[in-house]
Amino acid sequence: MTIKTGIFFGSFNPIHIGHLIIANTMLERAALDKIMFVVSPQNPLKEKSNLLPEYDRLEMVRRAVYENYDFEVSDIEFHMPRPSYTIDTLTYLFDKYPKREFSVIIGQDNLEQLPKWKNFEKILDYYPLLVYPRANSKKSDLETNPKIQLIEAPIIEISASFIRENVRKGLSIKYLVPQEVEEYILQKKIFL
Repeated sequence: MTIKTGIFFGSFNPIHIGHLIIANTMLERAALDKIMFVVSPQNPLKEKSNLLPEYDRLEMVRRAVYENYDFEVSDIEFHMPRPSYTIDTLTYLFDKYPKREFSVIIGQDNLEQLPKWKNFEKILDYYPLLVYPRANSKKSDLETNPKIQLIEAPIIEISASFIRENVRKGLSIKYLVPQEVEEYILQKKIFL
């Protein structure tokens, strides 16, 4: 039996309820069996300077999803050359999990950036893209590609940078992140 798995890549710096809402929406609306959160140690298109150590980000994702059997967490990119390229990770996962059928979950804003990704044509050749809406995203010519499926999902305008700023200013992050993530951030005094 094939396990339909949506891959949700991210820095998760930190993971927040917006990520979880999108993941759950994708699980249901795209008829997936599992969501795999792949914590990226370094996104080649983002600056590394404000990233928490990768193991802190991984631990927060684990704490955020531990109760949901349909969600799993992967540190696969921690063991690969850096920066991490989606095509390389997908190739590795495809080889490691032959009984899985993978799709890539991305925001509409990332769809605009897709032509900048390493071997993006190969990604489109082999993997469906499940795209969720983002505020102020422009329509992409790629939306007509048969491998791209636009999924109706709530537009969540919570940003990890807003959460980090709140922590630095001593403001609450309650309801922005799962309680276990809030406790981890406060206990370890991260983002201060």
